[in-house]
Amino acid sequence: MIAKLEDLGDVRGKTVLVRTDFNVPMSGPDDDRIIVDDFRIRSALETLNWLTSRGANVVCATHLGRPKGKKVAKYSIAPVRKRLAELAPSVLLLENLRFNEGEEGNDPNFVAKLVDGVDIYVNDAFGAAHRSHASIVGPPKTLPSAAGRLLHRELEVLTELRSNPKRPFVAVLGGSKVSDKLGVIQALMKVVDQLIIGGGMCFSFLAAKNLPIGDSLCELDQLDACRQLLSGDVPIHLPEDIVGLNKSGEFATFGVRLPDGAKGLDIGPGSAAAFADIIMNACSVFWNGPMGMFEDERFAAGTRTVAQAMADTKAFTVVGGGDSAAALAQFRLDKEVDHVSTGGGASLEFLQLGDLPGLVALRGAPNVK
Repeated sequence: MIAKLEDLGDVRGKTVLVRTDFNVPMSGPDDDRIIVDDFRIRSALETLNWLTSRGANVVCATHLGRPKGKKVAKYSIAPVRKRLAELAPSVLLLENLRFNEGEEGNDPNFVAKLVDGVDIYVNDAFGAAHRSHASIVGPPKTLPSAAGRLLHRELEVLTELRSNPKRPFVAVLGGSKVSDKLGVIQALMKVVDQLIIGGGMCFSFLAAKNLPIGDSLCELDQLDACRQLLSGDVPIHLPEDIVGLNKSGEFATFGVRLPDGAKGLDIGPGSAAAFADIIMNACSVFWNGPMGMFEDERFAAGTRTVAQAMADTKAFTVVGGGDSAAALAQFRLDKEVDHVSTGGGASLEFLQLGDLPGLVALRGAPNVK
């Protein structure tokens, strides 16, 4: 059992430490950073408002970037604190947890500092729940604890996809490396009806079929794993055409066989249309990973077409955070899908394993029977 906010009882006058995931994208010079997208901050407001409206004194804690235990100006929490003050004026925000090496090291002494003077702990940081870090697994050992609204919503959606999806269930996976997603591919193959593979990882699958891929990204040590997946019972859809650069560095569209020196950087228009058709005919769709290098407009069409299909389909649509969520936001389609996860890595790990260290910690809290 994982306790909900309602299970905490009367929180009036109590100090509540809320672990949030405010690891937001930022830009600008190191000493004057601005937030590019405040989605993760806004996603925590339901939990924060629930607590403050009931008289709790709320203190948030988050990580930002990877400062590796040192104070780095680029990762100062100041811009996030400013935005949070606009959205939830009475809520305090601690400095970047990862400025202290005890956070990633799960140091008991750092945990003790975090919980000093705190009465209740709430984890609403789904995007960090797959990490065994101090602020994730430490406080529930001693404090009454619960999951926030965001964390519970993520669990409900992903548990439904993992155990009881409406069918046909289609998974769309992109990104650069097969090795990063091999475990989740193997797990999804047990529950999906069809699997679509795009992005840089598709070239390892194409190479596994002995198709020439030019100078495209390829993990040679993953070819046997790709062949094994391709020989399974679940249909795997690969691109039938590719967009990229030819040997001279010029934009070009290729078939499924790339010439020497060519580099694939996006799925082609035929593949994008075929993938969109599959998405449109599904009842559940999970998407994680872009179809190409969408940050470059020349290679954004494949990802845009998939994103539009996710918005247009009548299926229950879940986007697994990370670059897919960034792409949706870029194309202004983020409000057109049913659920955008705040945790790319966490959503993949949950679909693969069915549990996360942060969830295990919550189930072991002293208030959970």
